[in-house]
Amino acid sequence: MNRLVFLLTIFTTTLLLAACTDSTSQDAEEEENNTEETEQEEKPDKSEEKEAEKEQEPSRPYEALEPSEDAKPLKEKLSEDELTNMPKSQRNGVDNPERAVSAGDMLVKDAEDNTDGPLKNNRLVAFYGHPNSENMGILGEMEPEAFMEKLKEQTQAYSDADPERPAIPTIELITTAAQREPGPDGKYYRMTPEEEIEKYSELAKENNALLLLDIQLGTDSVMNQVKLIEKYLKEPHVHLAIDTEFRVGEGEVPGEDLGQVDGEEVQEAVEYLSKIVEENNLPDKFVLLHQFTDGVLTNKDAVQPTDNVQVALNFDGWGNSVDKQTLYRKFVRDDTSQYGGFKIFYNKDEPVMDPEDVVKLDPGPAIVNYQ
Repeated sequence: MNRLVFLLTIFTTTLLLAACTDSTSQDAEEEENNTEETEQEEKPDKSEEKEAEKEQEPSRPYEALEPSEDAKPLKEKLSEDELTNMPKSQRNGVDNPERAVSAGDMLVKDAEDNTDGPLKNNRLVAFYGHPNSENMGILGEMEPEAFMEKLKEQTQAYSDADPERPAIPTIELITTAAQREPGPDGKYYRMTPEEEIEKYSELAKENNALLLLDIQLGTDSVMNQVKLIEKYLKEPHVHLAIDTEFRVGEGEVPGEDLGQVDGEEVQEAVEYLSKIVEENNLPDKFVLLHQFTDGVLTNKDAVQPTDNVQVALNFDGWGNSVDKQTLYRKFVRDDTSQYGGFKIFYNKDEPVMDPEDVVKLDPGPAIVNYQ
């Protein structure tokens, strides 16, 4: 009897231990599952993170004009010689006519662009001038609506000439105009009235265009004038241009004496604009420098792009189109850090180049402005 009781006790104990073990295992498994679920809930979804980042990125405040349906890429339109070599007018006086970059490419040789700025995949077509002067460019010759209509028409011609780089209409407004009189502040420039700047700023926004504010300096410094227009540069669609020839020294007069700007001053403005972009979460911007002869821009190597500001040098001369293309080679192709621009004078160039010829240049101009 005692033996039977002993065996029953052992059997019962074994059953109890097994039950406890199963319960413990189930508890541990449930706890592990709960932990995994909690971690899953706490772990952020990478796709959601990417979506949030996209939402934080500033939207592009412009719209390129779509090429016509029958527009053909340059590589399908150009001859073998045109694809391999610079245009004949551009290669005057050189032994090696070979292109520095492929036909249509707008970055100069070995340059990089780390921005998401408007010059990266698009060409800009700009109309230049002052709203209160018919003598300073096409902008002052027409009422705003007619001006914008003509600008879009010219821009469309470039989208069709090079459909792989659709063009963006751009208003280049002289914001500080150099004067031959000292003026109230003694610095030989006059500020364009704010209401005029705001009018053309609104015109640009209404038409998904860009506004390029041009400063002519007089005896003032680059940075002083950048700060004069800083509130406009904080707008997403507004960019900066510098007319180097109008920066004169003390005792000199703009328009009578040829001015000049040092590249280090320009670079200070580039970096200042870069900070404006960062601090205000703006779309990337660009700075355009006008140059038509050697002396107006010194220490040119100092001018370099940043990760959110592009730089372009605009060949600004007028006259014989063959000579202009040769000088574009000198000042842009062979001596610029990132992008080039090409200026066309409707009433002074001989002949006025067609968009089909302009886009063939080596490199292709990222900005084409008309005066």
